[in-house]
Amino acid sequence: MTAINLFAAAPELMKKWTATSQAVASSLEATLVRLVEIRASQINGCANCLNMHTIDARANGETEQRIYLLSAWREAPCYTDRERAALGWTDALTRLSEGHNHEGAREALWAHFTEEEQVKLTLMINVINGWNRIAVGFGLFVDPAQAKAAAQAAAA
Repeated sequence: MTAINLFAAAPELMKKWTATSQAVASSLEATLVRLVEIRASQINGCANCLNMHTIDARANGETEQRIYLLSAWREAPCYTDRERAALGWTDALTRLSEGHNHEGAREALWAHFTEEEQVKLTLMINVINGWNRIAVGFGLFVDPAQAKAAAQAAAA
């Protein structure tokens, strides 16, 4: 079975989805966005997104230590309180099916993010979870350079 070409199958919607994804990602600091993308992709078991976003994170100056320790972020001392709040919110929203025990995550979110930033972060978490589901659902594993070129072409 050949992999589906998302942009050929539903070009107009994929163009809008990509544009929305890029707008949401650019609304918060890049370091935070990469951590959220990687963490949600770890939880969802999305090899495609893990590959893509760890490459992006390194290119934006993220350290190997912080990438490797992300799956144990609660115990690792290398994340800021703001990053911890974002990671806690990412875990809570990505794991909704495991129960709605996210009050602690919400409190941390309120302590470190403005209302506008909370909405932006929540949208970012929704975007990466959507991409994870697309990639895992269709069994996609795309070369990051090809994915970036397709996203840029779709945005044009």
